[in-house]
Parts: sequence; structure tokens; C-alpha cells
Amino acid sequence: MSGPFQTWMTSTQAAVEIALTQYLPAPTQLPQKLHEAMAYAVLDGGKRVRPLLVFAAGNLFSAPNELLSRAACAVEMIHAYSLVHDDMPCMDDDALRRGKPTVHKKYDEATALLVGDALQAQAFLVLSEAQAEADRKLPMLQLLAHASGSLGMCGGQAIDLDSVGIALNITELEQMHRLKTGALLRASVLLGAMSGKHLSAVETSALDDYARAIGLAFQVVDDVLDATADSATLGKTAGKDAADNKPTYVSLLGLEASRQLAQKLCSDAHQALSIFGESAQYLHDLADLIVQRKA
Repeated sequence: MSGPFQTWMTSTQAAVEIALTQYLPAPTQLPQKLHEAMAYAVLDGGKRVRPLLVFAAGNLFSAPNELLSRAACAVEMIHAYSLVHDDMPCMDDDALRRGKPTVHKKYDEATALLVGDALQAQAFLVLSEAQAEADRKLPMLQLLAHASGSLGMCGGQAIDLDSVGIALNITELEQMHRLKTGALLRASVLLGAMSGKHLSAVETSALDDYARAIGLAFQVVDDVLDATADSATLGKTAGKDAADNKPTYVSLLGLEASRQLAQKLCSDAHQALSIFGESAQYLHDLADLIVQRKA
């Protein structure tokens, strides 16, 4: 990636980092250990794919920056909380995340549990305090809550934990990841768009199709990278899915077929954006980024 997209992405990532710092409780504020651990979990790491999707979708409809910033930070806090909890011994039991020790390793398990709880609450606080009319904010809060809960991300994680050692078919695997990974990516796209306008049915359908495609593509590429990259490149433990006997696209389809599926999903995402023309270029480029990433 280079040119205008790279410039936009770099500046957006930097702006999100600053905003996250502002929206998190100060580490000097009591309880200091908890606030320090929250900052450790959120700041200085990650690709910020979800915030980038918020801003790219908001760019379609000239959404106000303050609302986009809050929506982007809210969804990133939800994502960070999910990683903190996923890494704990009661779930995936991992020691490395974003190239540094996981929160329960850096601090302790009780602190990690509270970090996740607090980040989830902080996400909704940040979005609820946006300078926007109630009939715009309320649907956005409802969308984020739905995407984060038992019918979204948490539900997908529950299915994932229950599927260890079980031979899922491709339909069951897709359903799991539409919830676990796809729900929050979809929310990111729609939160950005909803920050700019009340969407028509046609616009919502197109963005839904785009989000479904990149949501699955993201997971397919994750599975490929888990099977092919090393821990230093990934910033997390490589090969853990296979070691834990988890069903993946690679285990079901094979490596080359999984790569081909990721490319098809990328093409599907591009096609879904056709009604928006050149205004959706950043979303188009983000689909490419998701499929071409190396970590």
C-alpha cells in the first residue's frame, strides 16, 4: 500500500491513538493499577483495522470527526477487551499479544478480568457522550451492543470454545466467524456510515455485503497466517489453532484453497461497494489490506 491511502491510514491511526489516550481514564487516577493496565491493553499496538473502517465508511457521508472519533475508539475498546479476555487461561491461554506479554501475564488474572470489564463499559460511555442527537446515537449504541453480545462477538467466542476438537463443516465454521470476528467488523462499517446520515435500505444492504465479505476474509487470512507465519511476525503465538485442535479454514479447505477463498471474498467486497463509486476508495483499499496483510 502506498500513495494517498497510506497517507490517510497513517494519519488516521495516529489520530485514533491520541483519541484513545484522551478517552481512557488517566493512569494516575485511582485505581491506578487498573487504569495503567487498561492503557497497556489498548495503546501502542494493533493495526486499528476497526477504527480505520469507521473512518473510511464515515468518509462516504461526510460524517463529523468528533462522532467518528468516538465511534472508532468505542469499537477499538470493545475489540481490546475481547482480546484481553480471550487470552486468559480460562479461554485461549496465551502469553503473547501485539508483540508483548498479554495483560494477565504482565499483571495478573484478576486485573485482566477487570480490564476487560472496564473497557467494555468505557466504550459505551465514550460513544454515549458524543455530541450528536439522540436519534442518531441510540441506534449506534444498540448496534455496538448487539455486535458485542451473545448474538455477536461473545456468542462467536462461545461457539469457538465449544468447538475444540470437533469437526465443524464449512457452514458451521462460517457462522461461528460471522459472529466472533465479523459482527464487530460489520459494526465498525455501519457505525462510521451512521455517523454521517440515516442510511437507506440500499446503502445498508451494500455496506452489509461489504462487511460480511471482509469479516470472513479477515478470519480466513488469520487462519492462513496462523499456519504459515512465525510468532515474531504475528505478534502472538503462531500455530496455536492447530496445537489447540481448533477447526479453521486451513484445516477444512487446505492452505491454497483458503488463500483463493480470501481473494474471492476481497472481490465480493469490492463489488458490494460499486454503488458508491470512487467515494468508497478507502473501503476498497481496506479490503485489499485485510487480505494482503502479513500479520
